[in-house]
Amino acid sequence: MIGVLGATGDVGRHAAGFLERLGIGPVRAGGSAVADFRDPASLDRFAAGCEVLVNCAGPAHAVGDRVAEAARRAGAHYVDASGDDPVEVHNGRTALLSAGLQPGLTAILPRWLARDAEVHDLKVWLGVSDLFSRCAAEDYLHAAAAGHGEALAAWRGGRRSKASTRESGVTLPFFPEPVNLLPYLTPESERLARALRIARGDWYTVLSGEHVGRAFDRVHGLGREEAVADLCRASRLDLAGREPRVVLIAEADGRTAVLRAKGNGAVTGAVVALAVSAVERGEIPPGSYFAGDVLSPKSLVDGLTGLGVADVALFDRPLSRLVLEEEGVL
Repeated sequence: MIGVLGATGDVGRHAAGFLERLGIGPVRAGGSAVADFRDPASLDRFAAGCEVLVNCAGPAHAVGDRVAEAARRAGAHYVDASGDDPVEVHNGRTALLSAGLQPGLTAILPRWLARDAEVHDLKVWLGVSDLFSRCAAEDYLHAAAAGHGEALAAWRGGRRSKASTRESGVTLPFFPEPVNLLPYLTPESERLARALRIARGDWYTVLSGEHVGRAFDRVHGLGREEAVADLCRASRLDLAGREPRVVLIAEADGRTAVLRAKGNGAVTGAVVALAVSAVERGEIPPGSYFAGDVLSPKSLVDGLTGLGVADVALFDRPLSRLVLEEEGVL
């Protein structure tokens, strides 16, 4: 039995659907009416009998380790679409955290590109054109206030450095219009930089709509409810008349990998399902891990393309030498 908490949300419903497509289950789908992460007793009832307990509920900062604790009490493995801190596991069980788009795939694609080769310079660009859910907006505001990551920071010579600036009106391949680039170094980025022993690393949030970019600048001066509403409204304006999409690009020492997907919920749900599959098959040893550190990059990329969620292309040249391409069939 695979228990999926938050299965009525955008990520959870995709995760449950992909688990069924992968033949993993049966799936026990849980929304807020079935299990409340604030109520340990309801979590225990939901987790009872589960081999793997999956958390897709939010906001992540409010959930914390409550669902992980329920998995531990039930003797189940644990997979979380988010999660920034290691959790306690017992009795040979596995906890896999940050098994989503970011963090998660944003570390896996660069590892896939590196192919066990030594990497000196790494650049990563992530552009998401999708609706901000209330939970996602709350998590963004919490992360910014708590200092989970640093804007305008980069990786230089083995440490974090204030080495970057914002860029506006940039023409970037695989984006149909000029974009704004916001350098941002996350805890996952720093872990990846250390693991790959890179000398120079740059990570960029790609903003292709004017409204969300402006909202990022002003929400920190607003109250929490007003800020959440502002981010959600801005994302609706930017997405009006367009299909949701994700573009993730990694460049390592002159080689470039480009992943294009249908939207945040779909690609995150697919990563969750593939992470559950890896845990079920015993590919991850007992303990607590971040998905980007231990999942097989090749298996993940092959799985995403096999599920029809993403298209991945590899180029033996840097992004600067790629011509501007029209938006693909995704």
